[in-house]
Amino acid sequence: MFWSKSFIPTLKEVPAGTEAISHQLSLRAGLVMMLTSGVYSYLPLGLRVLKRIENIIREEMNAAGGQELFLPVLQPIELWQQTGRDKTLAEIMIKFEDKKGRTMCLGPTHEEVITDLVKNYVQSYRQLPVTLYQIQTKFRDELRTRYGIVRACEFIMKDAYSFDRDEDGLKKNYQLMYDAYTRIFKRCGLDVVVAEADSGAMGGSISHEFLVPAAIGEDAIVKCPACGFGGAHKPPQEEGQACPKCKDGKLVKQVAIELGHVFQLGLKYSNAQQALFLDEDGKQKPIVMGCYGIGVSRLIAAAIETNNDANGIVWPAEIAPFDVEILPLQVTDQETMDLARGLCVALEKNGLEVLVDDRDESAGRKFNDADLIGVPYRIVIGKRTLKEGKVEIKNRRTGETLTVLKEEAVAQLMGLLRK
Repeated sequence: MFWSKSFIPTLKEVPAGTEAISHQLSLRAGLVMMLTSGVYSYLPLGLRVLKRIENIIREEMNAAGGQELFLPVLQPIELWQQTGRDKTLAEIMIKFEDKKGRTMCLGPTHEEVITDLVKNYVQSYRQLPVTLYQIQTKFRDELRTRYGIVRACEFIMKDAYSFDRDEDGLKKNYQLMYDAYTRIFKRCGLDVVVAEADSGAMGGSISHEFLVPAAIGEDAIVKCPACGFGGAHKPPQEEGQACPKCKDGKLVKQVAIELGHVFQLGLKYSNAQQALFLDEDGKQKPIVMGCYGIGVSRLIAAAIETNNDANGIVWPAEIAPFDVEILPLQVTDQETMDLARGLCVALEKNGLEVLVDDRDESAGRKFNDADLIGVPYRIVIGKRTLKEGKVEIKNRRTGETLTVLKEEAVAQLMGLLRK
């Protein structure tokens, strides 16, 4: 892809009214644009990151036995009245009356909808277990939106739901989802802490939060600087106490961003909505449920918040908008541009996503924008090195620069990526 034909509106200055570095950089790098408080448009660069995150989630959810579907955003309030959550979530629900006089809401989550769907199709133990998931937009009328896309009124979530015949089945599916979440966050370049948590309005007996330590966030954890142990900031694990794992370090309180939450719901929704099945003995029983959420759009902010430097974003490799950026510094020079195009084609044949900055801009502007958008590797084609038949390969994260023969650039870069 060529920059001159792309919509990547970068900004030099920090936008007014922004406090989180992830918010500032997502705006400056042209990932998102705020329409109004808590509502954001995803621009092409931001959408590329979003799609890469979604692909990681799909791969891991499918591997864990999940099946993807897509549920409605518009939901009749009667479903929520069955569980009583029309009252417990009343403050954040966006409700309205349609032309037929029905009270509807824009789904803040989908437990009621998925339970209603499954109860109409699953009647026998032979149809269980089943795990269904979606990647869908949620709507919550947040009183206080914060930190850009970290807490927004409209956001993207992956929500999954498991349906089992008994508690043993639920525990098995819960562990599968727990392990899948661990892999998802690792692939996204995020070092998470898992903590037991309160189930809150979601309900159920057991739940765990997946959090990443960051300068912003609305949660807190305690972490040991000596061994890396982390947990919820609650008794008996309080700041200043000896680490329960290594005993050498003392626990330090850290602000954290919640990225995911998994719940053993049990019978809350199946009892309320009469989601029943016939067991092998012919007795009718409620389906045992679990639910598992990831803030997909929030992952973008968390990745930027924990992967940046003074010059911009430093993307983890698997979720970067592009794998490599090619910077031809003299775009009016035929030899330079022929080489840039040739390298682009060769790298794309190797399965890489490539951005060529073919703008007729100063070298300084190109370097600054390259640092800002944070592509993991760049190939710089300059007049001096090209005279020697060479190009420069730079690692965005480490700053290391390798000068190689232009004929060896593709092989060298592929070798670096494999490492």
